[in-house]
Amino acid sequence: MQQLIQRIKQIEREEQRRKACPLARYNKGKVHAKQMAFHRCLKRNRWVFGGNRSGKTECGAVETVWLARGIHPFRPNKPDVSCWVVSLSQQVQRDVAQQKILYYLDKSWIREIVMESGSKSSPEFGVIDYIVIDNVFGGVSKIAFKSCEAGREKFQGTSLDFVWFDEEPPQPVYEECRMRVLDRNGHVFGTMTPLKGLTWVYDEIYLNRHNSQEVWYEFMEWSDNPYLNSAEVQALSECLSSEQLESRRYGRFTQSNGLVYPEFGDANVVEPFDVPCEWQDEISIDPGLNNPLSAHWYARDFDGSVYVIAEHYEAKRDVAYHAQKIKEICDRLCWKRDRFGRLSVLMDSAANQHTLNGQRSVAELFAEQGVTVNTRVDKGLYTGINRVKSLLKPLSGPPKLYIFSSCVNMLREIKGYFWGSGDAPVKRDDHAMDDLRYYVCNAYERYVDPPAKTWVQLDKERLMRQMRGGKP
Repeated sequence: MQQLIQRIKQIEREEQRRKACPLARYNKGKVHAKQMAFHRCLKRNRWVFGGNRSGKTECGAVETVWLARGIHPFRPNKPDVSCWVVSLSQQVQRDVAQQKILYYLDKSWIREIVMESGSKSSPEFGVIDYIVIDNVFGGVSKIAFKSCEAGREKFQGTSLDFVWFDEEPPQPVYEECRMRVLDRNGHVFGTMTPLKGLTWVYDEIYLNRHNSQEVWYEFMEWSDNPYLNSAEVQALSECLSSEQLESRRYGRFTQSNGLVYPEFGDANVVEPFDVPCEWQDEISIDPGLNNPLSAHWYARDFDGSVYVIAEHYEAKRDVAYHAQKIKEICDRLCWKRDRFGRLSVLMDSAANQHTLNGQRSVAELFAEQGVTVNTRVDKGLYTGINRVKSLLKPLSGPPKLYIFSSCVNMLREIKGYFWGSGDAPVKRDDHAMDDLRYYVCNAYERYVDPPAKTWVQLDKERLMRQMRGGKP
């Protein structure tokens, strides 16, 4: 009987300790919506771009402890987990990631702490090499800490289940860590404030240059964290420059020259839906053989809003190949054709040019494949950009330009389209931006309101109706 009473008391103490555990408090309401979106995502390459104090490091530490402990609520758990926590330097490791890991680890779970420097009796004041903890499946897990300042060579040889990057690592370190999770079908995730501008992370993760289905990212800002004092947020916001606000509050990438389309945002991206046949408008193409050929299908609703609903984007292919792919997409969309079954597309006027050896033009080659090319498009750069801007974010009301989330290359290009010197954008990865401009200029000319008639014209029309026996 005495043993039973002792066991009940032990269970009660364990339950009280569990309720007091920071990890339990995080689970029960401290986590905010964007942190939860990160935890729920099952992609193998996840990133949080967050401002300072937005909660990005918090969710990275919790994710690490959940996985190592074998208690992740959304991912498959394993009995023996090996992982790395990668910081920029040992000092940053000690002050940030290491502190967060220790905060969320219940001391009763820790089997061993091995120190790089300092005493294991006070690990928070030293630099930890690795921590061994009990896994709920009966095994043990190892959380090792790594510093980017050690160089790429120190990241070789080990097989891992996952890696957490606390802040942006050098690209060679990132690439080496991805190799470490390959044989275990593992994953990587990062939490960072983008203070370095348009680095490799901007290209590889934010723009998703390789169109990987395993890449996911989320932006976190101060207003996403309900535990920050609103008065303090306001005061600090007023002290920062606009560029500092972009990175330190909103977690956004910045460049001194600036985006061509800063008006573009989440409101301009929609999930694909079945577009009524009556909305079908034009296919616009920026041709390329060695460079990518960019083709997009444009629809326009009865209110004048434009939808980019499909794309074909591929390099190093001939005209016959591109024409076949365009036909396949048209068949899938039940796209309109003329009475002879031919397709009509908009294209840069350069498609009319013949090569020096007298070969046929690009327009003629497409025509041979059953695709009629209209090269009478307005190519005005400044005019076209301004019209796109006005559609992305009108002076009043909702956007007038929407891009399907499936048009990944157009989305990638519009997010990475920057001004160069003078009033011209940088000529790099702009093929979709060109075909968008061709369409918008062409559509504007077709849909522009006719000029108001003079009183002389109106009076003449009245007299003509009278002569035909109509009402005045």
